Amino acid sequence: MSYRLSTTVPPTRAAVLVVSVLTADAVLHLYWATGATWPAADEGSLSRAVLGRDVPFTPPVLLPLAALLLAAAALVGAHSRRPGHPVLRLGTLAVAAGLSLRALAGIYWLFAEETGTAFHRLNLVLYTPLCALLACAALRVAWWKDAARAR
Repeated sequence: MSYRLSTTVPPTRAAVLVVSVLTADAVLHLYWATGATWPAADEGSLSRAVLGRDVPFTPPVLLPLAALLLAAAALVGAHSRRPGHPVLRLGTLAVAAGLSLRALAGIYWLFAEETGTAFHRLNLVLYTPLCALLACAALRVAWWKDAARAR
């Protein structure tokens, strides 16, 4: 008996989901790099809502994060077009691993962070579930080659 990730979501849809969310997140980081703080009133409240603590939302911090998000989106997108390429598969697995780590950290923060804060609520209803979903979707894309070979 072999374990297979659910085939209910086609790998192309999974790839579109991951690429879209990571790209939107990168665009948001680029927007914040301009000094804008939407949807928060100021940089401090934005930092506390997104990270749970005060961290500078400055270009030297935000631009590398945006680049990393865009690179991750590009890897997943490229692998969805060339599922047999081993380097792209490895990159997509790395994206899935990173998203999994963030989801696991989010579970830890649910119990370790102060409840009632904006970060706690957003982590509970948005950040952690979204990272878990994206990790599963990235795995679906990464394992695409194996699923195609098993048929």
